[in-house]
Amino acid sequence: MTTRVGDLLKHYKERLERALGLDPDSARIEAQSLLQAVFQTSRAWLLAHPEQTIDAEQLAHCSTIFERRLLGEPVAYILGEREFYGLNFKVSPATLIPRPETELLVDLALQRIPLQGKCRVLDLGTGTGIIALSIAKLRPDAEVVAVDSSHDALDVSRENALRLNLSNVEFMLSNWFDALCSEQFDLIVSNPPYIAENNAHLTQGDVRFEPHNALISGTDGLDDLRHIVSQAAKHLNDNGSLLLEHGYDQAARVRSLLLDAQFSWVFSAKDLAGTERVAGGSCPLHRH
Repeated sequence: MTTRVGDLLKHYKERLERALGLDPDSARIEAQSLLQAVFQTSRAWLLAHPEQTIDAEQLAHCSTIFERRLLGEPVAYILGEREFYGLNFKVSPATLIPRPETELLVDLALQRIPLQGKCRVLDLGTGTGIIALSIAKLRPDAEVVAVDSSHDALDVSRENALRLNLSNVEFMLSNWFDALCSEQFDLIVSNPPYIAENNAHLTQGDVRFEPHNALISGTDGLDDLRHIVSQAAKHLNDNGSLLLEHGYDQAARVRSLLLDAQFSWVFSAKDLAGTERVAGGSCPLHRH
């Protein structure tokens, strides 16, 4: 019996809906993405060739890839890449999967960096490098320092910098500010761990496969945010800014942390879903 592209798309779309509870649109997009990887082709080609027959080797490859997804493994890890801010990034199980809501953090950062002229930017907990490298790509005069405490994550972010042909990013192994000595920056950005250690979401969806040390931060999810806020002013130039991504229900508490640390112009910003997702402020005037 011959198998055709259109039949395979329909078959796996329905299986993804049943196995993972995906809505029809999400299931269809995932099925298309995975089949694009199998056939090394475009979505347009798949849709234009539903009658194309599939040989036994391709069918076996399909089965292997889709079984991984049907067991819950994230599409980004299966494909080894994910798009973010219009750029394509390598991802691995050593790093978090880039999420659309983090684009807000990049938007806010770019608003604070001149199109031309020097500006020193620090990205804390860079992971895949999506924040640091998006900034470096769009602000080529900026000097970006990207730090992470994971050797494996830094390997991924360095590879992404090479793929994007970026030379204005420095990578550093550091637990937050520890290796930075007295270095100063005009802007500090971070998407740190912010999930509470007993949060039920840790046993659901893609998060089950992601590195928990990049997700969990103490009993209330705020340990790393507290640490960053408490130390950031020492590493900010006058008029410098701090921008932090946080959980969907943490905005008020993060603003309080910033106010307690005497940051000025403290604010929250909403993502496209209308959720307060980033908090920020300007450097305290009296830091020493």
